[in-house]
Amino acid sequence: MELSHPIVEGMTTYPGIPGPVLSVHLSREESREHYAPGTEFHIGTITLAANTGTYLDSPYHRYPDGADLSGLPLERLADLPGLVVRAGDSPVVDLGHIEGRDVRGRAVLLHTGWDRHFGTDRYFSGHPYLAPDAATWLVDHGAALVGIDSLNIDATPPMGDRPAHSVLLAAGIPIVEHLTGLGALPETGFRFHAAPPLITGLGTFPVRAYAVVAP
Repeated sequence: MELSHPIVEGMTTYPGIPGPVLSVHLSREESREHYAPGTEFHIGTITLAANTGTYLDSPYHRYPDGADLSGLPLERLADLPGLVVRAGDSPVVDLGHIEGRDVRGRAVLLHTGWDRHFGTDRYFSGHPYLAPDAATWLVDHGAALVGIDSLNIDATPPMGDRPAHSVLLAAGIPIVEHLTGLGALPETGFRFHAAPPLITGLGTFPVRAYAVVAP
């Protein structure tokens, strides 16, 4: 089941971050000069900020000595047992939403429904976020990954100290932001995948997040 927003040229994921630019390195027409008749290829290029679309934050995003994308263990990113936490219309995902859940070793996905505003100005203000004490609870109880279908897992503005990012990433727990489609997932009984490329020296990158639901 698809849980990612498509990346399209010029899209705004977060205010102030430039949208992606797509171009062509080798067009189909140009490629015909290099291959046999009837054979052609397209080689494209893309310039984008790492925080574009549905993306994953590694500890290096927050901490200079934290694991970057290439340093994250695969077991933190792929084939994780999933848990959806439904926040309803609450502006904050707090302890009351998660306390007592079995989160150990799981991808904990926070379903706020805010993804319905993606691609509109409404998406950029007043978004739901994870309460700091709830983030600490997730760390203490062994969550493997935390995702949210909202602009940011922390409240914005202000820029502040970003408590949810700080607590989760300090514990080596990756964060996936700008998820979508969580409303179609069951609460449990699925496996979650969100592995970025093995890029050294980068803390954040888009992912193709998806879930495999048990039959």
